[in-house]
Amino acid sequence: MTWADLRQMVPIAFSVWVAGRNLYRFHRDRARVLRYPTAWSGTETIMSLRANSPLPKHRRSGDHPTGLRHEGSRPLVELLAVIGTLLFLAGAASADTVEVTPGVQVTKKTFSGPTGEQPFFGFVVKDSAQKAADEKFVKAMIEAVGTREKAFEETTKRGWRAVTKGNASEAAQRFNQAFLLAPEQSGVYHGFAVIAQMRFRDNDFADEMFRIARKQPNPLKSLNADYGKMLLIAKRPRDAQPVLEQAVKDAPDLRDGWTNLAWARLQNGDPAAACAAADEAVKQRPSGNANTDLTAVRSSAQCK
Repeated sequence: MTWADLRQMVPIAFSVWVAGRNLYRFHRDRARVLRYPTAWSGTETIMSLRANSPLPKHRRSGDHPTGLRHEGSRPLVELLAVIGTLLFLAGAASADTVEVTPGVQVTKKTFSGPTGEQPFFGFVVKDSAQKAADEKFVKAMIEAVGTREKAFEETTKRGWRAVTKGNASEAAQRFNQAFLLAPEQSGVYHGFAVIAQMRFRDNDFADEMFRIARKQPNPLKSLNADYGKMLLIAKRPRDAQPVLEQAVKDAPDLRDGWTNLAWARLQNGDPAAACAAADEAVKQRPSGNANTDLTAVRSSAQCK
């Protein structure tokens, strides 16, 4: 379970607690109506009764018809609410994750659009015909290039080519094919991370995929540069900076990494260090948008 999952569950947990509190109040007010029947009229509600003067404190269950003890029952009801919340969170954590390959659990996140263009095929349960088609594809790719490793390399290469062209639909299809060939490889999760941010604008899922990609075998040298860029897009420069510091060590000749590191340092209040990164970026090979970004960061940091 990620921090993003926990953030999403906080409102749910609060709702469960509120439900437990309201249950206690309902029984307390119901006890009042039963004990003081003259307090109830055709126009009064449980809410209006609760707004009246405080109830007397009854500590013996025989003091009112319901058998509930106002002061004694409250901790029990709230405890049950807490237990219910914990059980709910545990169930949600279990239900919302799935093992996609031995040792790798991911959030079961689906998006709008064709399943073949969503990460992990949208987690659909495939029928026998679909499974047979997957096996046929894997067999054909291996026969075409010689080995499973080469098939994976060729498929991901086509995926990254589609990303470069801005064709997120094709890229997603290619990374799904790569997932069929080698679901344990870092490139699968790297690709899905880029698709999650690029096409679906889901930075939380992209973050999860990047973190998994960093743990899986054979990561690309550009992995941390892409991860750091995503964190900047998500307005998380403090998280982005250490990732980008590692990125320029992984690929010191990548101008994008240096440029994004300059942005992170600038946003974190260190314009001098930002200019130093920008100076390094000038020495390296640029990508399509690197020159424009570099000019902007140098201007913002007031580099000499």
